[in-house]
Amino acid sequence: MDRIFGDSPSLEDDFVVINFFALEGWNLAELFHVRCVVAAPYVVPYSAPCSFERRFKKDIPILYKYLQRVPTHRVCWKDVTHWMWPLFTEDWGSWRSKLHLSPCPFTDPITGLPTTHDWAPSPLLLYGFSKEVVECPGYWPSNVRVCGFWFVHMEWQFSCNECGERSVLFSKRHLDLKDELCSTHVELQRFLMGSTSNTPIFIGFSSIGSMGFLRNSRAFLQVLEAVMEVTSYRFILFTAGYEPLDSAIHELSRELYCSDRNICCEDGVLLRDNLFCFSG
Repeated sequence: MDRIFGDSPSLEDDFVVINFFALEGWNLAELFHVRCVVAAPYVVPYSAPCSFERRFKKDIPILYKYLQRVPTHRVCWKDVTHWMWPLFTEDWGSWRSKLHLSPCPFTDPITGLPTTHDWAPSPLLLYGFSKEVVECPGYWPSNVRVCGFWFVHMEWQFSCNECGERSVLFSKRHLDLKDELCSTHVELQRFLMGSTSNTPIFIGFSSIGSMGFLRNSRAFLQVLEAVMEVTSYRFILFTAGYEPLDSAIHELSRELYCSDRNICCEDGVLLRDNLFCFSG
């Protein structure tokens, strides 16, 4: 960070971009006196404990009162309750101490009083989803911006480097990529193009499985089976390599082995023509 910000004669246009799982960046931005922007493809995945406001009001009463009455275009209580509250927990105390910052954000390191003379504007929070999907209530901070879904470059959309490299070459030559894809991505592309009237629904748990929140993989697959039995919905299930879910998928695939609606390739499984599963 010193190499990035330390040699510049002007930091006016510099900023740090973080997500909700990289709050270290907020403290670094404070250290170097640069703006901090938050970018997230989803709504805040956690909420403050029910006792947070009561303890905040008791432990830091002057800062609490100031956050309540400060204009909404500045950092205010809405920002704290929406996403900033972890910054005030003890977890960040030692980190801020190493950076020679005050123990509590927005306070003077000597007096402990709010730094009202240099109060920060409300941080820009960019959400990468659509208002058609997630409601944006009026109690959110004033500087929240819903930008629509973010789409990555073509080569980043492949889980294997080989297909990613080929996608760049073929996009420049305007050739048909499907003839050069690996077996997994060929099957996935066929599934995507199989019906123009019924776009697949993507289901991706990211790290939810490895964190222990998906306790019964087979029960989840049974729910999807039930939905497919009574609807025409099609699904793409991304397992992110979560072994219990992958095992449940292959077990179900073996049970459906006699069915012509079951296709397996190296890293993907098509079940009942309506569910394409891949681990990434």
